[in-house]
Amino acid sequence: MDKDSVLTHFLKAKTMSTLLGGELPVSVTNNKKYISPLTSEAQATDRNVEDASLDGAIHTALCDNSRSVILVGPEGSGKTTALEKLVVDWAKGEHLQNFSYVFHFRFRELNSINDMLSLETLMLHHHGHIPPESMPLLLQKPEDVLFVFDDLDQCKQNLDPSVHTFCSDPSQAASLSCLVASLLHGSLLKGATFVVATRTGGCPNVVTGTQVEVLGFLKPQREAYINGFFTDPAAATKARMHMERTLGFYDICTSPRFCWTVCSVYKSLIDVGADLPETLSQLYVDILVHLIQTLSMTEACNRELVLSLGKMASHCFLEQHSSCTKEEIDSFGFQQFPTSVGAFLQVDGPSDRSIFTFYSQLMQEFLLVVSFFLDKSKSESVEKMLEKHKGRAKFLDVFMSALSQPVQRRPLENLLGEMNSDRIADFKSWFKSSSEMTLKGWYKDKHHHCFHLLYQAQNESLVREIITPSAQIGISYGDLSLQDCVTLNYVVTCLGEMEELNLYRTMNLTEEEAERLASTMSLSHKIKLSDCCLSPGAVRHVASALSGGLTKELDLSQSHLGDKKFKILCVGLRDCKLQKLKLVMCKLTEASCEDLASVLTSDTSQLCVLDMSLNQIGDKGFTNLCKALHGHHCKLQDIQLQNCGLTAASMEALSAALCSGQSELRKVNLMHNMTGLSGVEALCKSLQHPLCKVQSLNFFDNELTGECCPHLMEALMSEHCSLSELDLSVNKLGQEGALLLCKALSRPGCPMEKLKLTRCELTQPVFKELGSVLRNGTSKLKSLSVGMSKVGDQGVKHLWDAVAHPNCLLEELDVEMTCLTDASTEDLCAAIRASKTLKSLELRNNSLTNASVPALVQVMQDSENMLEMNVKYNDFGEEVFDLLDECEKIRY
Repeated sequence: MDKDSVLTHFLKAKTMSTLLGGELPVSVTNNKKYISPLTSEAQATDRNVEDASLDGAIHTALCDNSRSVILVGPEGSGKTTALEKLVVDWAKGEHLQNFSYVFHFRFRELNSINDMLSLETLMLHHHGHIPPESMPLLLQKPEDVLFVFDDLDQCKQNLDPSVHTFCSDPSQAASLSCLVASLLHGSLLKGATFVVATRTGGCPNVVTGTQVEVLGFLKPQREAYINGFFTDPAAATKARMHMERTLGFYDICTSPRFCWTVCSVYKSLIDVGADLPETLSQLYVDILVHLIQTLSMTEACNRELVLSLGKMASHCFLEQHSSCTKEEIDSFGFQQFPTSVGAFLQVDGPSDRSIFTFYSQLMQEFLLVVSFFLDKSKSESVEKMLEKHKGRAKFLDVFMSALSQPVQRRPLENLLGEMNSDRIADFKSWFKSSSEMTLKGWYKDKHHHCFHLLYQAQNESLVREIITPSAQIGISYGDLSLQDCVTLNYVVTCLGEMEELNLYRTMNLTEEEAERLASTMSLSHKIKLSDCCLSPGAVRHVASALSGGLTKELDLSQSHLGDKKFKILCVGLRDCKLQKLKLVMCKLTEASCEDLASVLTSDTSQLCVLDMSLNQIGDKGFTNLCKALHGHHCKLQDIQLQNCGLTAASMEALSAALCSGQSELRKVNLMHNMTGLSGVEALCKSLQHPLCKVQSLNFFDNELTGECCPHLMEALMSEHCSLSELDLSVNKLGQEGALLLCKALSRPGCPMEKLKLTRCELTQPVFKELGSVLRNGTSKLKSLSVGMSKVGDQGVKHLWDAVAHPNCLLEELDVEMTCLTDASTEDLCAAIRASKTLKSLELRNNSLTNASVPALVQVMQDSENMLEMNVKYNDFGEEVFDLLDECEKIRY
């Protein structure tokens, strides 16, 4: 094969670069501006991005003896240029020298072949770079042959292997589709190698082999491309920064062809000192204005041309064709614009059999919307038009939203005449009603689409009109795309504030996404980032948003922050309005406590609720926090320390802080720690101190025994004790210890209102004494939990009698798993009837049967104050479920 003629063929420009069609591959190659597109590996690997280049992927696959390499990617992603560069490099002797013959075909050009022909004829006459005398040698050594097929998805003929009888003779005449199918199948010229390019979703069953997903450009490649496009570095920087800010979040920005179009438009605008477009819609307005101005036609001709393009756009969508014949476009009214078509459409094939294709689907959609708004007929509503093209066009309502705004459509109206005001009004009405329904719902994807339409409109008053108080914009927006971040940020910025930004279960909040959401975070009163994974860069933006922002509550539970990222966050925590911080299970250690202590002692700190549960900060870390509690700037009132690895060793430090006179702590949760006897003793001493303000203490599952009860009794007997809530559940207090507590509860003036003693090995005498406490006329107890105590009907009867007594103030009673039977039902119902205060009763996991149900239902229906009774996991049969359903206050 004559490599020089191949090189000459590929390096000679046959057409001109166009605004929409991208820079010609020959121009890219000749001017040494080629930047290899990336494969999808660039997003899925930590390797150097260069390892994920398309060129590298092709060479690797061919060196691994893959017989077929399929490049799959969206329009304009760089497949064509990469394939032509591949052939040029081979012809220059730089790569793939194991192949003696390389044939490059584009289906856009092959589509004009309708005659039967042989493979020999195809290679000799439709390629032209191989002399006839070389053909026998080529056919004898097919392993030396490489076929490059571009635009496989554009093939007009059916390549499905199942509809062809494959041929194996290179001299046998067959249809083009049969030849190609036979080649790809391996029946014809077996042993040859293929590199095939197709758009995503095109011809999935035609060829099998190594598939390479073409991504295009990421940010570094875009930067290199833009720097190479502009000769003026200042213009390049301006263009790059503007493109990344306004368009970089769209998938289309990975397209090298789109980058060419954007750079071309930007250059023309920068050269005349005009403003650059702020949105995708504004960009396409500028593109269309530029194209129309280059044609220098009258307003009437401009309008007719766009209307014809709109008809073609709709036809291609509805018929699911990507291109049209000469006869078809003539039927749309293009006869009067023979020289203008090339600016908008790609033209392939000889002039008498030309095939016309839109350069991009986005431009196709934009032209359809412009023509729809230009059309003066009243035959079709906006809703009907959108429904007709649903599933085929994605951006129609997006472009409509932009063009419904006078300031955005004015540049087009100056060239095309006024648009149809009735259709614009129809769109506005449709948008308002559909948005109202969407934003009352709970589908986040629909919310984001609505925000995208508002973003394209760029009208702050419209945002306030659409986002009414009934809108559910506080739903979980976890796993936002970069585009979603931009549009949500725009909406919230227009509104001025947001009650709650809920990003629950965002699997990977990147630095770029967090940067785009910075204003939203600053304007949110609550931020929920629980169960999220945040990059260090994202944490920096969260910290920056908190500093000087409106946020009062931040939930980072299960976000796996770790000490390093928490240190970054603390920079913002030191100067913010945050009042509540949840850090449950964030993989924090004692190292974070020093940073947190500095936050708590900051003179600007307003933090009053802190949840550090399920972080192994240990005694050393907690002791550091306790030092902060001595500071006069510390405003902490509620600290949750569930399962933090604490022991008695740090309780002295807590006790000292509580007695310091500086601590504002009211609530301390020590659940699932090992505070031990000496730890409880230290805390009980502080409870008796006149400066201690603690009102709620939780020792749930601290492996305590009855030995701690004398200290607790002493604390509760103290006139200075302000403890109103105490949870001692899941500790082995036993009868003796519990009776001591009852003695303290009997003291007139005892502040206890909520007591939990679930699974504390309580006995009947304890229940008897508790009943006495409830009836004595001085007890303030409103909530009592004594579940998982095997006292039976006789033991719980003491409580029923107490509940029925007029002195009893109990509102909540939990007697779960206390071995109750039907024998207790009469006393239970009598207590409910007599009580004026009881609202909630927990009866789960007992032995009540169907016999008790009628009485329970009746008493709950009759009671005005009872709000809830839970009878789950008793011995009820299905036959009483209908009866239980009659009372909504009963859960079963």
